[in-house]
Amino acid sequence: MKRRIFLNRFITFCLVGAAWILVYSGLGKVMGYESKMTEVTPLEKSDKQWREILPSDRYGILFKDKTEAAFSSDLNNEKRAGTFICAACYQPLFKSDTKYESGTGWPSFFDSIPGALGTKLDFKLILPRTEYHCSRCEGHQGHVFGDGPPPTGKRYCNNGLALIFIPEGESLPPLRD
Repeated sequence: MKRRIFLNRFITFCLVGAAWILVYSGLGKVMGYESKMTEVTPLEKSDKQWREILPSDRYGILFKDKTEAAFSSDLNNEKRAGTFICAACYQPLFKSDTKYESGTGWPSFFDSIPGALGTKLDFKLILPRTEYHCSRCEGHQGHVFGDGPPPTGKRYCNNGLALIFIPEGESLPPLRD
């Protein structure tokens, strides 16, 4: 009898879990987190090539989905006008006028440059989150949440090491090949 109860609960748990994943996998689109990828030519490099190009801390964040410690990035305090670009391929991702102080300890933005980001659901912390990445090199940037300021209501919570800031008036580096 105990085995039957256990099996019933286990099957119920599995069915509820599968239904939960299906519901939440569509929730990102309902909440406006669909991919913003447009006509961006993908940059294809091997894992070995990225390891050779990038310092290990940036590589870990961009291509192994690591996260830097909160309040560790100098970009938290960056207030100048300019552009935030992907630290891997140099694609522009955010304009400084979309940056705001979220209090989370990571650089935060309420909007991105059109076509610069792609998204996918992330279940690494059990509950679903929307991970976003550079649409060109697919380097992991951070997660987007629905608790940001107007006009979008979104909070792109970015790892500082995944970005490079280029002040207004300085030339953007050419996209990495």
